[in-house]
Amino acid sequence: MTLSLRVVVVCIVLALSCANTANAQQSTNTIVTKSEAAERARKAENGRVLKVEQTSNKYRVKVLKKSGRVVTVDVDKRSGKVKTSKDKE
Repeated sequence: MTLSLRVVVVCIVLALSCANTANAQQSTNTIVTKSEAAERARKAENGRVLKVEQTSNKYRVKVLKKSGRVVTVDVDKRSGKVKTSKDKE
């Protein structure tokens, strides 16, 4: 390969590796939105979302179950992990 072709190939490889690194960093900094938290809580409890409150690190979602019982579910903003009232004990 000629020198200029090698330089082009190296530049392309570096550009692609930088793009992959940026995408990986961006995905770890993703914060769960209020609507995503509501949907995760709704699915976890199989009910209807009544209210979503947010604090600095979590969403607190009140869900009305089909049995008529209201349960509170916490959804972590960074991980999206759902913690139901049963998990709190």
